[in-house]
Amino acid sequence: MEKGLISVDQWTQGSQAYFLTHLHSDHTKGLTSSWTRGPLFCSRLTAKLFPLKFPGLNLSLLRVLDIGSWHSISLMSPSSGEKTVVQVMAIDAHHCPGSIMLLFRGEFGCLLYTGDFRWETDGERAKTARNTLLKALKEDAVDIIYLDNTYCNPSYDFPSREVAAQQVADIIASHPNDDIIIGIDTLGKEELLVHISRLLNIKIWVWPERLQTMHLLGFHDIFTTKTSLTRVRAVPRYSFSIDTLERLNTMRPTIGIMPSGLPWLVKPFKGKDKLFGSLLTPYNRSQKGANGGMQTDKRNDNLGSADRFHKYIYSVPYSDHSCFMEIQEFVKLVQPVKVRGIVSSSSCYVDPLYYFGRLCGANQPSRGLHNSEESKSLSKRVIAVQTNCYARSGNSTEAGRKRGRTPKVDFLGVNVSKANTLRRIRRGAKIAQSE
Repeated sequence: MEKGLISVDQWTQGSQAYFLTHLHSDHTKGLTSSWTRGPLFCSRLTAKLFPLKFPGLNLSLLRVLDIGSWHSISLMSPSSGEKTVVQVMAIDAHHCPGSIMLLFRGEFGCLLYTGDFRWETDGERAKTARNTLLKALKEDAVDIIYLDNTYCNPSYDFPSREVAAQQVADIIASHPNDDIIIGIDTLGKEELLVHISRLLNIKIWVWPERLQTMHLLGFHDIFTTKTSLTRVRAVPRYSFSIDTLERLNTMRPTIGIMPSGLPWLVKPFKGKDKLFGSLLTPYNRSQKGANGGMQTDKRNDNLGSADRFHKYIYSVPYSDHSCFMEIQEFVKLVQPVKVRGIVSSSSCYVDPLYYFGRLCGANQPSRGLHNSEESKSLSKRVIAVQTNCYARSGNSTEAGRKRGRTPKVDFLGVNVSKANTLRRIRRGAKIAQSE
């Protein structure tokens, strides 16, 4: 795709059309209430939530993408000055309310941007998304998948959200006399909270801004801001800490639950200021014991089960991102020519080509371990993914290529980043050819 046409989840550089997969803050970096660069395409539910997230934004810039329908967008080629048409379809990403994958089609070929997604195989919603994607692709091949590779490592194997939600409910039920604190983000985990509420027949406390979001999402009877009505509270993830739980337990017995696909550990603050005690921080379980061992009190070492790593805190593998096996099944289903990860930095970055290059339909360049200098450079970069579109010759521009032709793939390696950030430093893509 020609440079200067489309940006996805990136807001600081010039394009003619902008696309937002969902409203999590790591995908809206650079987007503000005063943003006016161009038309902004998103799902209907995301558009509904926009005024709460970005009050004052010019809503006339928003363009709604209905799930499962093709939309044609007329743009101008920067090089030739001629009109070019891009078709785009939004597909349910099953990540958080309003989240979508984006399938682009045009003279450049076919590109699929997953954004953050959870590709569970069970349930009617998952079947609908699968059928929508397959129907949209027909017999065409996807030239490039921009893939959510948050958990692109076989060590990440966790259950469906339904099973994990039951684990949370079981923990709550096993502590009938305790207050319960659940750490969540400003958007997402709604289905978990609804499951708990209905199963245990209780209301759940949320902070006032979160209650506004719940009401916009159509939940009016389950959530409250009155602490006297419930013993279960959903609090901002950033306020969830060992120190908080220990202080609460000086007043009332309280159990904390952290629902996340990431394993967690207790990490004391360094330095003179000990006011806030210890934080919870994610770690790569494959590195367990590398620095003297992790002092955690686990039921077992299975990522698919709940961990009790502190006397007041449980970690439950409830994830809104796909685990490794789900990512693999998705790549098998789509059979792209190329695959590129959208998470450029994490506690254990793995290039998805290392695991999934053999499933792709074109030979990929060999990618081995980065040396220390390359790894150091990678961990510091803020990467805007740029595509190098599938090269065609003759009449290969026609939509005559069939899915399923998978030539042998060269040996692929792994990019190892030394970054110790929580999960990523930046997401998004300016869809353009590499210069």
